[in-house]
Amino acid sequence: MGLSFLSEEVKSALAHLNYNFVSEIRLRLDKPVVVEYKGKYAYLTRFGVNDSPENAVLSGDLAETLNRATDGCIYGYTEQLKNGFITVEHGVRVGIAGEYVSDNGAISTVKSVTSLNIRVPHEPVGCSEYVCGALFKDKIAATLIYSKPGLGKTTLLRDIARRLSTEKLRNVLVLDERNEIAAMDGYGEGFDLGYADVVRCFSKLHTVSAAIRAMKPDVLITDELYGEDDIKAVGYAAECGIAVIASSHVTDREILKKMPFSYYVRLTSVGGIPEIYDKSFNSCCNSVSDDCARGAVFGK
Repeated sequence: MGLSFLSEEVKSALAHLNYNFVSEIRLRLDKPVVVEYKGKYAYLTRFGVNDSPENAVLSGDLAETLNRATDGCIYGYTEQLKNGFITVEHGVRVGIAGEYVSDNGAISTVKSVTSLNIRVPHEPVGCSEYVCGALFKDKIAATLIYSKPGLGKTTLLRDIARRLSTEKLRNVLVLDERNEIAAMDGYGEGFDLGYADVVRCFSKLHTVSAAIRAMKPDVLITDELYGEDDIKAVGYAAECGIAVIASSHVTDREILKKMPFSYYVRLTSVGGIPEIYDKSFNSCCNSVSDDCARGAVFGK
C-alpha cells in the first residue's frame, strides 16, 4: 500500500484497519500516532483506533522514517521541498514540519524533523460518475474542482482521466507536476488512468507548451492550481482549444471567477454529492439524478 517506510510497529497497527478508509497518518515526535479513519481523527492502537491516547502507538524516530521514505536521499527531493512536502512511492504525500533550511530564499532541506503528515491516496473506480454525467455527456467543458485539502480532488481527477480516455476515447494528457495523479514509479507503473498520456514535471508553465505539441490532447488534466504561473499554463491550453479539467485549494469565488473555466465543482465531503456551478456561480445540473452519485464507489 505504499507505506513500507513506516516503522514496523505502526505498520503492524495499520494492518488491523481497512486501508480503504485510511486517508491520513500524523506522526509527531514522541507523541501518539493519529490517523484519519472513515473521515474522523482517532488514535492508532496496536489493534485498531481509539478516542483515547491510552495504549496508542508512538510515532518513533521521525528522521529515520523520512530517511526510509526517500531511500536515504532527502536531497533528491529538493525541488519538492520548496512546497513543504514530498511525494514518495505510490503517490503518498509526506508533509514535513521541523527546521526549514533555505538557500537563496528557497527551502533546500528540512532538519530536526518534528512532524510528518502522511496523506494516503486511493483509487475508487467510478467516483467521477456524477460529475461526468452532469458535465461531460455531450461536450467536455473546462472545469475546475475545488475544496479544502483532503476531500478527494486528486482522486476525482484520476477517475475522470480514466473515464474520458477509455469510455469517451478522448486524447487525455495528464500534467502531473508532483507525480500524485498517476503516481508512477521508474517502470511506468502507477494508478489506472486508462489510456491517458502522462507528463511528469516540476512546473506546469514550463512544460505545458511542449507537452501539448508532443501529445496533441483533446483534454488536459492537472491538479493544484495556485499562483499566476499555473493560471497562465492552463490559460495557454485553453487558448489552444484544449478542454482543461483541474483542481485547486482556492475557495474564494471572486478569485475562481477569474480563472478560465466554464464550470466549477465544489467538493464538500468525502463521498458526498458535489455541488456544480456555472461561470457566474449559479447552481446548475440539478436535473441530474442523485442516483448517479450513489453509484460511485468509495471503498468498502
